[in-house]
Amino acid sequence: MTIDARLDAHIKMMELFAGDEGLKSAVKAAADAIEACFRAGGKVFFCGNGGSAADAQHLAAEFSGKFYIDREVLPAEALHCNTSYLTAVSNDYSYDIIYSRLISGVGRKGDILVGISTSGNSGNILKAFEVCRQKEIKTIGLTGATGGKMKEWSDILINVPSTDTPRIQEAHITAGHIICELVEAAIFGGK
Repeated sequence: MTIDARLDAHIKMMELFAGDEGLKSAVKAAADAIEACFRAGGKVFFCGNGGSAADAQHLAAEFSGKFYIDREVLPAEALHCNTSYLTAVSNDYSYDIIYSRLISGVGRKGDILVGISTSGNSGNILKAFEVCRQKEIKTIGLTGATGGKMKEWSDILINVPSTDTPRIQEAHITAGHIICELVEAAIFGGK
C-alpha cells in the first residue's frame, strides 16, 4: 500500500464523516452532555485499550490542560493512567474489571464515562458501562461502524462509518477534538 493510498483512505473516511448528519448530531450531543456535566460540577472519565487508551489519555488532557484557550481546568482523566492499580487489579482479579472497579469508586451520578473501542466489543469497557448505568453516570461510546455491543450500553454513540481500525482511530481523534473545541468555546468563550 502506498502513502498516497493511505492518505486517500483517510480523506475518504473524513468525507464520510462530514456527510453523515447522524454522526455529526452524535458529536454535538456528546459536546452538549460534557458541557452540562462540567457546568454541574461533574467529571469526565475516559477509557480504552491499546491505541484507544492513548486516545483516551490524549482527550482527557485536552480538557484538563487546554485546547485552544488558556483557561481553568476542566476535570477529566483517563482511568488507565495508574499502572500500579492496573497491574494489581489485573493480577489479583481480572483485566476485564479494571475500569468497572475504578469507575464504581470514583464516578458519581452526573459524571460521564467516554469509552473508546474500535470494535465496540471491549469487555472491560462494557463492564464499566454496566456500572455507569447503575450509578447514573452517562456513557459516550466511540466505536466503528456497527457500534458492537457498546451500541446498547451507550447513552450517546459515535460510531464512525468504517471497519478499518486506523481510519476509525483517526476519526475518533477528529470527533474528540471537535467535542473539546465546542465544550471549551461554550464554557469559556470563542477561540
